[in-house]
Amino acid sequence: MFKIVFSDIDGTLLNEDRDVSPLTIETIQKLESRQIPFILISSRMPAAMRHLQKKMNIEHHPIISYNGGLIIVDNKVVSSTEIPINILEDLHIYNKTHDVHLSLYHKDEWYVPRDDFWTQREINNTKVQPAHESNIAVIEKWKNENKGAHKIMAMGEEEKIDGIRDFLITNYKDQLHLYRSKPSYLEIAPKSISKLTAVELLLKDHFRIPLSQSMAFGDNYNDIEMIKGVGMGIAVANAKPEVLEIAHMVTSSGKEDGVAKSLAEIMNF
Repeated sequence: MFKIVFSDIDGTLLNEDRDVSPLTIETIQKLESRQIPFILISSRMPAAMRHLQKKMNIEHHPIISYNGGLIIVDNKVVSSTEIPINILEDLHIYNKTHDVHLSLYHKDEWYVPRDDFWTQREINNTKVQPAHESNIAVIEKWKNENKGAHKIMAMGEEEKIDGIRDFLITNYKDQLHLYRSKPSYLEIAPKSISKLTAVELLLKDHFRIPLSQSMAFGDNYNDIEMIKGVGMGIAVANAKPEVLEIAHMVTSSGKEDGVAKSLAEIMNF
C-alpha cells in the first residue's frame, strides 16, 4: 500500500487554466482523510507553490522547491543547495554579448533584469511578482550576503540558449544540472541534487516511510530519476517520450486530471 504521494506541478498537476481543478482538490482531500500526504515537488520557487497548497488545504505539508534544491518543513529550511556565486559571475560575463534573459532565484527571491516577454510569461505561469534588478547588481548583493542561486532560468531564442548550454557544459559539466524544458528555456540547478534526492531525504528524516511505499507523478526530464526511483512512478500522457518510457504506469494528461484519475483508481476512491 502506498503511504505518500509526490507530484510535479507544471505539465503534470495543473489544468488548462494553470490551476488545480475541483476534481484534483477533492481527490487530495480524500488522501488527507486517509493520512496520506500529498507533497508538491517542483522547479518552482516556494512562493509559486504555496497558493496551490492553500487551494488543496495541504499547507501543513513540506514543500520541495527548485528540483530538490530547497526543502521546507514546518516553514523551516531543512536542506538548501545553491549554485556557487562564481558560476553565476562567469555566466553573466559570457551573457554580456548574448543578452539572454537570466532570472535569478534564491528562496523566495526572484530577480529579473527587465520587464520583458519572458518576465510576463513567468508571472502568468506562476502568479508571483519578481523584483527588477540587473544580474550584476544581484550578484554583488548575494556576494555580500554569502548567497548563491537556487536556480537560474535562461530564456531566449533557441540559438542563444544553445550557446549558454554549451558554455556551461564546457566549463561546469560536473557541477550543474541543465534542464531544457523547451527550446527557449534552460533551467540551471546544482548537480548534487535532484527530485529523487529530495524525496529520499524527506522520507528518511521526516516521514519514516520506505521509498517502496511512495508514489510520484511527473512529465519532464527533471522527473525521470524520481519516477524511476519511487515505488510507483506515474507519467501523465503528455510527458516527454523519455519519461513515458521509464514510467511504471501512464495516466491521462495533466490537463485532463491525470493525477486525480489515477489516484482514484489506485487508492479505490
